[in-house]
Amino acid sequence: MTPLTPTMTSTATGLTDLWLRGVDPSWMPALERSRQSLERAAQAVLAARAAGARTLPSDENVLRALKQPLAHVRVLIVGQDPYPTVGNAVGLAFSGDALVSIPASLRNIFRELRTDTGVDEPDSADLSLWADRGVLLLNRVLVVREGEAGSLRKTGWEEVTLEIVRELARRGGPLVAILWGNDAAALGAELRDVPKVVSVHPSPLSAHRGFFGSKPFTKANAALVEQGAEPIDWALPATAPTLFDLS
Repeated sequence: MTPLTPTMTSTATGLTDLWLRGVDPSWMPALERSRQSLERAAQAVLAARAAGARTLPSDENVLRALKQPLAHVRVLIVGQDPYPTVGNAVGLAFSGDALVSIPASLRNIFRELRTDTGVDEPDSADLSLWADRGVLLLNRVLVVREGEAGSLRKTGWEEVTLEIVRELARRGGPLVAILWGNDAAALGAELRDVPKVVSVHPSPLSAHRGFFGSKPFTKANAALVEQGAEPIDWALPATAPTLFDLS
């Protein structure tokens, strides 16, 4: 593949092509249908950078959630937009880098995980094991300006992620959707007969209004078993990684 040059990546088409690298081919029909919206989103990202803003996550991680094949997905978890802090935005909804502090919303998710399933609360923000096990961690908006939550809404991303969700709905089960917050719940109609677990967002501002006690993990597994599928192993490492070998 011909490397993208700085000149190419300074255009919406070039930046879009860069984002698409590494995406599993099974997702390409959905992304081709939304290509115009994806390039509009790229234009907004380029405009933000031209104005001096840093955008998150890094370009190679913008479509990281789609590196797993479409057929691999058993659970869809929908978030809002990336964390607006370096290290926390990694291209998987709610996930962060293994070596950063756990964001507040994710701490609430881990608290509910322990209460719901009995597993230990993880010590790392890294949710990549969930992705490896068939959980699609998808934000509605895939890029944010550093320090400005929600700063790139309504620039095309919602149309792109809508097509991704529609592609999952077309594929059918086994599939369960976990929808946290209004942005996620708005996708419920698109998922038609897919079992859904819906609650308020796990943010500290709303978690006490119905997220805690909603049992999303055991409910999702029960729905998978009803569809004849294996449940998700939700357990994550409870010991944080270190930068150095202390043995």
